[in-house]
Amino acid sequence: MYESYWELTAKPFENTPDPRFFYTSSQHEEALQRLVYGVRENKGAVMLTGVFGCGKTLLSQVLLSELDRDVYRVAIITNPMMSALELLRSIATRLGAVDLPNRKSEILKDVLLDSIQDMLMGNYTDGKQTVILIDEMHAIEDKMIFEDLRMLMNFQLQDRFLCTLIFMGQPELKKQIELNKQLNQRIAIRYHVQPFNIEDTIAYVSHRVKIAGAARQLFDKASLPVIFQKSGGIPRRINQICDMCLFVGSAQNAKVVTSALVEEASKSLEG
Repeated sequence: MYESYWELTAKPFENTPDPRFFYTSSQHEEALQRLVYGVRENKGAVMLTGVFGCGKTLLSQVLLSELDRDVYRVAIITNPMMSALELLRSIATRLGAVDLPNRKSEILKDVLLDSIQDMLMGNYTDGKQTVILIDEMHAIEDKMIFEDLRMLMNFQLQDRFLCTLIFMGQPELKKQIELNKQLNQRIAIRYHVQPFNIEDTIAYVSHRVKIAGAARQLFDKASLPVIFQKSGGIPRRINQICDMCLFVGSAQNAKVVTSALVEEASKSLEG
C-alpha cells in the first residue's frame, strides 16, 4: 500500500518468516549455527528458546533453507496443542506414514511408534536423515508428550540416532523440559535468543529496508532509539512499529520517519 511512496519493492516489516529478511545478529547467527550443527552432526535433540517475537520461527525457516532436501526429511509441527497420541500421529503422517487410523478410539500408541520407527529406518536405509521440528512447544499441556518425545530418541543404531529432534518455544519451555529429567539430559545443544540491543535494533531496521529495495535511509537517526525504546528490542514489535511508521508517514507525505512519527505510530498500536 505504501511501497510506491517510499520506492520499495516489498514491504520490509511484515511479520512473516521470510528468510530473505533474516538479520544475522551475533546471537541469531550463533543460534543458527547451533541448529545446523545439531542436525548435520546428528546430535539427537536440540532446544531453542526465546521470548515471543524474537525470531525463532524465522530461524527455523532459515535452517530449512540450509538443509539439502535430497539428504534431509523434515517433519514440522507448528501447533503442538494436542494430545500425546494426536501428536505422534501428526509426526507419523508428516514423515509419510499412510493408512493410520483416524478415530481416536482406534489410535494405539504402539502402532504409531512402530510406524514412526519404520519411517525413520526407511529414511536411514535410503541414505536420508530425519529431522522432527516442533515449534511453540511451551504451549504443550499434556506432560505425556514429553515422555513420548523422549521415547523417539530410543530409535537409534549403535553409532547414531535415527532422527534429530528440534524443540522451539518461549522461556517456560526450559522448565517444562527440566521436569522430565531423562529427556532434559538428552538435549545435546541449547540456545536462548534474547531481544536485540540498541545497536542490533538500528542495524535490523536498516537491513530490512535495504532488502525491500530502499535506495536511502527511511528512518532518521533520532527515530531509531525511540523504536528501540518502544519495542524493547523484540523483532516482532519492531516490525509492527516500523510498518505503522511507513504507513502513517506515507499518509502525511513525510520525507523520512522522525521520532515524532514513531511516537504517533506507536500510540496508534496501543490497545
